[in-house]
Amino acid sequence: MDAKELSSKTPDQLRDELVALKKEAFNLRFQKATGQIENTARIRQVRRDVARVNTVLNQKAAAAASAE
Repeated sequence: MDAKELSSKTPDQLRDELVALKKEAFNLRFQKATGQIENTARIRQVRRDVARVNTVLNQKAAAAASAE
């Protein structure tokens, strides 16, 4: 997932994406705790994707606030 792809989405779509990513992060943490995780690098990818989505949401909010 790249920032260009995220910036073309609406804030509602970004919030939905954020919820999905947080659920995936929870599931990955659960798998890690029980020793069932197969791809440990996915945890890092998901954490960074969550940060990207939050960054784009904050940028959109700041742009909307300055436009008013």
